[in-house]
Amino acid sequence: MTEHELNQVRNRCHTTLPGHKQPSAAEDFAAISAYCKAHHVDHDTYGDGEFIHSFEHKIATLTGFESGVFCTTGTLAQSVALRLATMERGSPLVGMHASAHVLKHENSNYQMLDHFKTVLIGDPVRIWGAADLEQIPDRLGAVLLELPMREIGGQLPDWHELQHIKKVCQERHIHLHLDGARLWEAQASYDRALVEITNGFHSVYVSFYKGIGALGGAMLLGTKEFTARAKAWMQRMGGNVYHRSPYVISAAMQFDQRLSAMPDCLVRARQVAKLIERFPTMQTNPAMPQANLFHLYLPVSAKAAIEARNRIAQQHGIWLFNRASNAALPDQSYVEWYVGDNLLNLSDQQVLHALTLLEKEFSK
Repeated sequence: MTEHELNQVRNRCHTTLPGHKQPSAAEDFAAISAYCKAHHVDHDTYGDGEFIHSFEHKIATLTGFESGVFCTTGTLAQSVALRLATMERGSPLVGMHASAHVLKHENSNYQMLDHFKTVLIGDPVRIWGAADLEQIPDRLGAVLLELPMREIGGQLPDWHELQHIKKVCQERHIHLHLDGARLWEAQASYDRALVEITNGFHSVYVSFYKGIGALGGAMLLGTKEFTARAKAWMQRMGGNVYHRSPYVISAAMQFDQRLSAMPDCLVRARQVAKLIERFPTMQTNPAMPQANLFHLYLPVSAKAAIEARNRIAQQHGIWLFNRASNAALPDQSYVEWYVGDNLLNLSDQQVLHALTLLEKEFSK
């Protein structure tokens, strides 16, 4: 099945489980147009404009930083942040977990472009803590911590451990950077103000197209001096687009609503995990979700899981999941379920029906 054919199958489904409802391009731009007319929003010019500055100030205030700079991608934001941090601290070494986005999904940009060097922290399939950091003998310029850690099922260090990590970085004069692509999800789990979570971090990156559901875009937060230097480096790296307004407006117009829904999404994720316990062939990681995303382990290979998903979509109009990955054991795979608008609006009976269809596929 080609990508185009697969998209057609998905679009014909009447029920989708993961994520938020995906509007069409026409619906997206119509909503942006209406918002611009209602709020008299003008384009920015190379990131300079009243609306973009007000949104940067809003996010910086929420997270307790002096300044924020809106940029096109998180890859750009984090490569710039960590390059600046290591230059400032006089060491090219950045400590991070093996599942970090920088290592898994950025096509080795930090190596190919000579931004910094990496040192692995902790066990690849477990969250890492202060003790893991203390075992590293090298002088680190920076440490990257992702909250929550997406690639191991959205796990989070507990609050005490998070504070211990901050303390170790402070004592060792290490720049602590937060990969906060899903910071909004972490806040619901910690049930604390954003400024409490980010206090002790020297820089933070946040995303607006994941949990917030915008067209795209990210923000890098730090001191005024840090973000001013970041702007210069983003320009050097080709990130200074003429108009950022479509991304900024798309984020700003739904930010408050999405953020306020995160606690409900977390509750729903835990309810869904309890429903999955009724199916002995399936298992979640973690057992009880720590954020509104988790991994669902299936007793078939990734290829077989995708084939089962496609059959259910074609025959029953239900889209179960997106990507599937092979697990360590043979004939086992896992998929990610992000709990957003879709699962919030589905009943337990609908979820159980979908899971029953999936379980039947395993017996064929």
